[in-house]
Amino acid sequence: MLPAYPAMASRKVMVMQLAKERQQHTLGAYADGLAFTVLCVENSSPRESLDDYLEREIFTHAGWERSSQKELTLNGFKGQQYILPDKIPGTMQIFATRNHICRFHAFGATVDDARIQQFFSSLTLGDKNAGIEVKEGSGAQSKAATQDNANAFTIKEVDRRPFVAFRPEPSYTEEARQNALSGSVLLKAIFTADGAVTNIKVASGLPYGLEEKAIEAAKKIKFIPAMKDGKLVSTWMQLEYNFNLY
Repeated sequence: MLPAYPAMASRKVMVMQLAKERQQHTLGAYADGLAFTVLCVENSSPRESLDDYLEREIFTHAGWERSSQKELTLNGFKGQQYILPDKIPGTMQIFATRNHICRFHAFGATVDDARIQQFFSSLTLGDKNAGIEVKEGSGAQSKAATQDNANAFTIKEVDRRPFVAFRPEPSYTEEARQNALSGSVLLKAIFTADGAVTNIKVASGLPYGLEEKAIEAAKKIKFIPAMKDGKLVSTWMQLEYNFNLY
């Protein structure tokens, strides 16, 4: 159960250790200072063990605390729970099903918070589950920030930076691929106190539709807003999206 209709991004990721591409779907939602993400990656033959996935994707570059590991079982599938001991607390539950690895994250409050508990208690795995089908897109849009966007703070002025929980990569356009174009698109945007990405401006762009793809990806970002003097505030942020041909 997510607090709002989520943004969703799908892409294929290369798993170098398996020399194989895997389809990955990621969802993100924000409400009232909390951010939730769900990631589901294909894990068909050759299958990767949950332990191997954790070593490759989680413990090599993330701050999840190994010592917080808790064994879980959900609908007959084994999983584990980890805690993120940071300024923005986080909890992750991860499960290996027959053909997928699924990660569920909640940020902004500790695991004993009632809203976090409701999210994790709503999880279910299996082929026949009722629910709302999620479509690719930016999800429910937050209302405009009550603070005047013209008075948005800079990163140096806030006490706590925005915490980005969900930042999907933009897709490549076929026209750019045919022209072998690579490079970066640089955007400036306001991350509002209400959890929306607005006032997106191109600071440095690329042709063949790549600017539009970068803006499309930016609108999907889900984050916990910056804080100043104990209040959530709007901030200017710079976003860089790299487009490379492989």
